[in-house]
Order: sequence, then C-alpha cells, then structure tokens
Amino acid sequence: MNDPLNPIHNIQQPTDEELQEVDGLDDADQQPESSSPKFSPLTSEDAPKSQWRRWHLPVLLLFVVGTFLILHKRNAAAPFQHDEGAVFGTFYHLTYQSQDNLKNDIEAELQKVDNSLSMFNPKSTLSRINRGEQQTTDSLFRRVFQLAQQVSMATDGAFDITVAPLVNAWGFGFKNGALPDSAAVDSLRSLVGWQRISLSDDGLLQRDDPRIVLDYSAVAKGFGVDVVADYLSSHGIENFMVEIGGEVVVSGTNPKGQPWHVGINSPVDDPESTSAELDTVLTLSNCAMATSGNYRNFYTTEDGRRVAHTIDPTTGYPVQHSILSATVLAPTCAEADAFATAFMVMGLERAKCVLQQHPELSVYLICDSLGQNRVYSNLRP
Repeated sequence: MNDPLNPIHNIQQPTDEELQEVDGLDDADQQPESSSPKFSPLTSEDAPKSQWRRWHLPVLLLFVVGTFLILHKRNAAAPFQHDEGAVFGTFYHLTYQSQDNLKNDIEAELQKVDNSLSMFNPKSTLSRINRGEQQTTDSLFRRVFQLAQQVSMATDGAFDITVAPLVNAWGFGFKNGALPDSAAVDSLRSLVGWQRISLSDDGLLQRDDPRIVLDYSAVAKGFGVDVVADYLSSHGIENFMVEIGGEVVVSGTNPKGQPWHVGINSPVDDPESTSAELDTVLTLSNCAMATSGNYRNFYTTEDGRRVAHTIDPTTGYPVQHSILSATVLAPTCAEADAFATAFMVMGLERAKCVLQQHPELSVYLICDSLGQNRVYSNLRP
C-alpha cells in the first residue's frame, strides 16, 4: 500500500554554493596631357569642399560613437535593486532588476493596502467598518472580499474572514484572558460565518448581525505581495522577488540568471522566530508561494495543553491534527495565503479533496506521523 505521506523527490536541497571606407579611382587608361601639372592648386570653388572635409567628418564620427554608446547603455543589463522595510506588523524584502530604485513608490502602494485592510490601522476601511462607522468599501477591500468568499466556498468554510471573535477569545487577537469555556465558544460561533456577509451591487458591506467583524489577517500579506508584484510588472520589470513575512512572489530569474530559490522552514517549536533551519529549498519561477504553520504562534496552558493559533471556524476550537506546516503555490499570493490557512484548518485528508478540485494549486505539507515529520506534496518535477 502506498504511504500517503511520501517525501517528494523533485525538491532541490540547499547547497553551500547556492548564492571602412573605399574611395573611387579615375580611369586607369586615361593619359595625362603633356607637361600639365598632375594636380591643380585649390581654387575658391574648392574651398567649401575642403572645409566640409575638415569639420564634417569629425562631427559624423562623434555622432556614430554617441549613438553606439546610447544603444549600448539601453541594451546593458539593468542592476538589481534591494529594498527592505517594515509593513503589516512584519518586514518586507524586495529584489528587482531596474535602472531606478522604486522603494518610495512601492511603499506608497503598500500604504494603500494598509489603509484598506489593516485591523491595526484605526483609520483603515476595515477598522471603520468593524466599528460600524461606515458600510462603504473601496476597490482593494472588494477584491480581497470576493477572493475570500471564493476560498471559503471552495474549502467548505475552513477559511473564514469572520472568525475574529473566536481568535480573540483564544488569546491570539486583541483580547487576552481566561480561555473560553464551551458556553462562550457556542455564543461566539453565532457571530461567525462567511455566508452571513455579502456585498451589495453598489459595494456596501451587508451583515446578518452588526456585531460581526471581519479579519483579513490571513490574506492581507499575500495580497500586499501581489500588489507590489503587479506594480513591478506594470513598469516592465520581469525579474524580481517580493517577500512579505514569508509570503512570496517570484518572476523571471535571480541576479545570477537562475530560477529563484526559496526555503521552507522546518516546523520546529520556535515562538521567538529565531530558527533558520530549512526543511527544503524550492526552485521557483513565475509563481506565488505562502506558508502557514502552528509551530511559531502558540502557547502552553498551566496544565500543559498546547493551544495553536489556527482556529476552526466550524467548531470554534484550535485545530489539532497532523499538519504542522502548509506551503501552497498558486497563481496569486493572496490565493496561496488563504488556501494555506484553510489547509491548516482542514487537515490532510480534507486538503487532498480540495486539491483534486483545484489543479492550479501545488502543496508541500509537512505532517507529524508518529512523532516524525513526513511530507505530502503534489509538486511536479
């Protein structure tokens, strides 16, 4: 019987070395006249021709040389720019081939995302809607909302942007305190449900209960990566890597002219995010990748119970199954981000069912099998 958790064989493991002019002649048979000088002195009529030869040829030479230099500069490979900074409560890193540094423009694009989707920006569209101060949405808000609803439908509600009350109750959001009991969980579940929210034709958010709040945290970073990637592509940049908090889009080749190499962390307990141990390195080009896992964001209760940050919207409780880390490759980083979260909720067998219906998705799932890490992947060679 085939083991469903077979390590894949097409993944490249990290290596140490990974980082003339011709003038016309007179008729040769023509004989010179007797005793006539072979050459006549210049006359006034010859002066313009002599002057033309004196200044026009150097100018023409300069023009040819200048044209060559301009064309050479245009055809020369542009340098790779490297930018980094803080955004969305984490850090971004950019590498892109361009004559110009675009950091200021890129950060302006990221600020637009923050102004729309951030739960930590009190002036964002999302924050104002959650406080009941407005119902109108902007274009970025609507794009992410529609994607979130599509992923919720595809995953039978495993991905749900209304799960914030449960996340807060379990101590992973804005509120901290005693763990909720079953009665509290049941009460909060009445405020959770992706089918209880919608957008009207004129872009107004509609909720069955005004207490329902939205949380884009599981998709905002991936969407921000897409926004930057789209900006670079719109400026004719073909070779780049955009990374925000571990979510990545790559295009073309790296500065060495090779496909990009992106590492996947080993799912070791690392609440301080200090471990750099890699499980594998993927060789990627022209795709998006996102990873979700419970090995960093968790806590242990006084009685020794481990509480992971991934909350199942259906049950209201933190998930407990074999998947330790879910990496998803998808056409966009927002999709990869959302499906990675959903697969962490669903577990391996349910995730396989979704993958059968979505061949555009590839995964690298690290699972716990009797205390040992095993890999399930549908990545093609």
